[in-house]
Amino acid sequence: MNEQAGKIVSEFLFNYSKDKNIFMKINYINPEHVHTLIDLPSNLTIEDALKLFKGSSSHFINKEKIIPDKFSWGRGYAAFSVSESQLNKVVDYIRNQKEHHRKKSYSEEYELFLSKYRFNFIGNR
Repeated sequence: MNEQAGKIVSEFLFNYSKDKNIFMKINYINPEHVHTLIDLPSNLTIEDALKLFKGSSSHFINKEKIIPDKFSWGRGYAAFSVSESQLNKVVDYIRNQKEHHRKKSYSEEYELFLSKYRFNFIGNR
């Protein structure tokens, strides 16, 4: 997904989250992954929220022909809680994704994250 398409999908996600009463502070669409910071409502599970975002955005991307081929998200996702004291740090991290990935690929960052935080991955990657 190119940068212009990413901006269109980003705007869609913001508007969709408002319609679903999910507060989205920030998101950024990378070519191979998405970062978003939301305040998860108590009536939704993480899985339900991700199904809503993935399903509605896939439908939007295909209906509006944002990319030339049929689009679908990958199966997995990762979700992490963030303490109030770290919100600004996470917002800055998401905001600076373009610059960040000039230095480190998604795969490199992912492996480093898993190693740094001793993350035990369950399921398929």
